[in-house]
Amino acid sequence: MQLIILRHGKAEDHHPNGDFSRALTEKGREQARNAARILEAAGELPEIVLASPLVRAQQTAEEFCKSANLPKPITQIWLSCGCSPRTALSELSLYRDSKRVMIVGHEPDLSSLIESLTSAEDYSIPMKKGQLACLEVHPPSLHGTLLYLIPPKFTGA
Repeated sequence: MQLIILRHGKAEDHHPNGDFSRALTEKGREQARNAARILEAAGELPEIVLASPLVRAQQTAEEFCKSANLPKPITQIWLSCGCSPRTALSELSLYRDSKRVMIVGHEPDLSSLIESLTSAEDYSIPMKKGQLACLEVHPPSLHGTLLYLIPPKFTGA
């Protein structure tokens, strides 16, 4: 399967109810819409979008799906901050019959997943806000191939 990774867009710095409740800024919403336009133009839209339950990830996924005319994202607790690559791939194995799955999550989890899958643990592959990556994976295998990494400047970051 192709695993598309989207880091949540730019969010407000603070929220009175804590980190879980931080909402997207307008720039963050635009990053999500731009990511949808990029993937749609390339014919690379996902079949399924999975998102962390944190507000900024939910809003990114919802904005992406709305812009791409896709079904609403599916909330996945395991995509909350602190998800290990092994856990992510174990959970993604439930979707292994899908051609293309997107996850919307957080740093440093997303970088760790990419680095682990590509055996690049000695290198840094930071995922900036609104950035896209795609890997060919076969969950639950911990090996993958990086297909593309779209710089955040193309998604408005």
